[in-house]
Amino acid sequence: MTGAEASQPAASKTPHPAEPTPSTAEDITELFRGAIRAGQLGDGERLSTVRQTARDFGVAQATAAKAYRTLEQEGLIVTRTGAGSRVAPGASRAPAAVVEIARSLVEAAQLEGVSHDDVSAVLRALWVQQQD
Repeated sequence: MTGAEASQPAASKTPHPAEPTPSTAEDITELFRGAIRAGQLGDGERLSTVRQTARDFGVAQATAAKAYRTLEQEGLIVTRTGAGSRVAPGASRAPAAVVEIARSLVEAAQLEGVSHDDVSAVLRALWVQQQD
């Protein structure tokens, strides 16, 4: 990410749980950890504020803050006063820009009724083509 990209406001993200809503700091930490490691949140991507995360999951702000502190201690996020929290460089499988494009691709494929297998095949073919 360039300096110009880093200064651009990014959409704040709170991952959506596939299972019941997290209710403890450990649950929230695990949800964010999984989203970062899986590439659902890309390097440099801005997270929701502690206040918003607490609201999203119906927990106390102290609970959300504890989860963010744990993620920071694990090196998965970087928090700066006044600038918020972002996914740490190298923590995700992909930069935020790649994750955003992948999200757009998934949305477009779903709208058009294209299967996961077909999208994967197209990506593999394009990847090979770019290598030549």
